Amino acid sequence: MTDQSQSKARPQPQLSVFDAVTIVVGLVVGIGIFRTPSIVAANVAYEWLFILVWIVGGLITLVGALCYAELSAAHPHAGGEYHFLSRAYGRSVAMMFGWARCTVIQTGAIAAVAFMLGDYVAQIVPLGPYGPAIYAAISVIVLTTVNFIGTAEGKNLQIIVTFIEIAAVIAIILFGLTGSADVPANTEVSADPQTAALGMAMIFVLLTYGGWNEAAYLTGELKDAPRNIAKVLMLGTLILVTLYVLTNLALVSILGLDGLRASNAVAADMMHVVAGEPGRIVVTLAIIVAAISTLNATIFTGARVFYVMARDMTILQWVAVWDRRGKTPANGQIMQGMIALALIAMGAITRDGFKAMVDYTAPVFWAFMLLVGLSLFILRRRHPDRILPYKVPLYPITPIVFCLTCLYMFYASVVYTGVAALIGLAVLAAGAPILLFRIRDDQESDGPQTQAEVTALK
Repeated sequence: MTDQSQSKARPQPQLSVFDAVTIVVGLVVGIGIFRTPSIVAANVAYEWLFILVWIVGGLITLVGALCYAELSAAHPHAGGEYHFLSRAYGRSVAMMFGWARCTVIQTGAIAAVAFMLGDYVAQIVPLGPYGPAIYAAISVIVLTTVNFIGTAEGKNLQIIVTFIEIAAVIAIILFGLTGSADVPANTEVSADPQTAALGMAMIFVLLTYGGWNEAAYLTGELKDAPRNIAKVLMLGTLILVTLYVLTNLALVSILGLDGLRASNAVAADMMHVVAGEPGRIVVTLAIIVAAISTLNATIFTGARVFYVMARDMTILQWVAVWDRRGKTPANGQIMQGMIALALIAMGAITRDGFKAMVDYTAPVFWAFMLLVGLSLFILRRRHPDRILPYKVPLYPITPIVFCLTCLYMFYASVVYTGVAALIGLAVLAAGAPILLFRIRDDQESDGPQTQAEVTALK
């Protein structure tokens, strides 16, 4: 196949609603649910409040999903948020988002999840002090290769690991809700008022729900995207909220609030109480599968931004190629994998690289989420007569709630992370020189890039 035919290839609709929901659920239901409940429990005073913050976090996630559903249905594109920002603010803002996502947000998330996967695998088969980093690098190479081969291969792997993962989570829920423990199920234990902070609890709740927005990057390949993306976002979000609320009900019913606060591995400790050591081993294997699921889905969606941003630059045109055979941004996968491996190499020489990655990515992430939320107002005002395939309900209240949430999360992430947050913002600012390589508007039209967007414009 010639380079010319490859350069003319475009993303084609090939994902069903089932495929897309599976990818989104698999991406979000990761190892966060096995780590953050103890942190959330430390920042609430009562068990009923512990469950309430998970419900409220789910409602906030649903509000965001409804806003994204309108944007994604009206502007379906493989670039997702990059495309929304480009339409609303111009390519310069979009390219800065692309820089942040490619060098910090997405690749940092890939490296972080890979490290956690490596930590758990190293417990089963240790390889010395650098074992987790070695496993992390191997996992990125293997899963990048799968997604490099083709979208179908990456999608099929995602379906398999997601169903294994969900089965494990359901097993944890059933064991927790039907099991018994020495800790009374509904005892309300007061927390120290100085340590209980709902704001901090909500940060980790929303962090655990994070990843639903990746559905926007599937619209360039989703069949009948203008009609189906709302179904994907709402079905995916409802599944996530149900799983998370039930999981936390199971955890608190067995361990109690004090037990959750004292645990660094809540699911493993719960299963040890109700099922003994075999239960702990099963949960460890479930966490490994969850990490693989999250890692594969993050690699799958992340390379789409590399592909779209490269189209807007006079350099890196080799990344702006859609592989016709594999129906995937193959070169974007290569570049994404290289950056993730570099981050893993750096993390290997630090003691708490995962925490640093989470800290410095948070302010940048929420700042751009706020801009995406505001773009809904801008695009509606700019195209008042356009017939929208899907409209967010209760406009403008719904997007206002979403934007205010993003603003608060940006503030909280800066306040609670301190120096690490400034490092993330500095990395964002360091990307400004890429604007010198922006393709002028008269060199490249900003017209539809996928068949889905052509359909949306009709």
